[in-house]
Amino acid sequence: MSGAFLACDWGTTHVRAWLVEADGAVRASQTFPLGVSRLRPGEAASRFRDDIRPALGAEDLPAVLCGMIGSNLGWTPVPYLDCPTDASTFSAALHPAPGDDAAWIAPGLRGPGLTAAPDVMRGEETQVFGWLAQDSARGRGSHVICLPGTHAKWALVEDGRIVRFVTAMTGELFHLLSHYGVLRTEALVDDLRAFRVGAEAAGDGGGLAARLFSARSRVVGASAPAAETASYLSGLLIGAEIAGVPELLGVKSPGPTVLIGEPSLCEWYLMAFEHRGLSASVYDGGKAALAGLSALHAARSRR
Repeated sequence: MSGAFLACDWGTTHVRAWLVEADGAVRASQTFPLGVSRLRPGEAASRFRDDIRPALGAEDLPAVLCGMIGSNLGWTPVPYLDCPTDASTFSAALHPAPGDDAAWIAPGLRGPGLTAAPDVMRGEETQVFGWLAQDSARGRGSHVICLPGTHAKWALVEDGRIVRFVTAMTGELFHLLSHYGVLRTEALVDDLRAFRVGAEAAGDGGGLAARLFSARSRVVGASAPAAETASYLSGLLIGAEIAGVPELLGVKSPGPTVLIGEPSLCEWYLMAFEHRGLSASVYDGGKAALAGLSALHAARSRR
């Protein structure tokens, strides 16, 4: 038994927190609108002490935090670990949170980028290690893992190590294109047929800047309903990501892909995979994050 603890996945817009009993059961959970983008410089420590800990009755419990709280926008910058990295190396790099002797912050990961700049991530690696921790068999062999989101991450895992990863700004591109410029729309992504048409239009993922204009031309030049634009655009962007990113990861012919993230978003990715004749399975990102934080707490308790 490693004892009860407070687990926090602290991202850009919000914090997901769980009070976990010694037997692994979740006694309480809560989401707070206290993401690092909403905090003043130096405010994280007081918010954690005055808002998050009391709300879950965890004033005196050890705590493990992951995500953007370890960035230069968060509580304190925690150094990146270089890939390849395994769970043991990752847990050994937990960083003490200044001002709270019982709180520890997970590092992020850094790997070679597609340009001269490296690629980085914070938070998704904890989900990957959490997914691995849920089944010992996953620690053997090779896995391609996609974590959809504002900045989607694709990771190659070999024998329990995150070997390399690639970031795709698909979610942010969708937000910008659908809110500004000629493709802006108030429609929701809710039209499966239009989504599939967009995924088909993605082709091999190349020439995305040219393919994107079809989201406008099909409306003004071919009388497609404007209400379909958001769904078509989403399918086009996700389809291009699925078509192009695995090869950037060094995977020529991806087998079954693991999707870890918000279930409803993962379902759209799953449909795009299936439309391209590829297989994938969906795992809840919150549960993966909690499993990863629990593994970090257990490793910390053994030291």
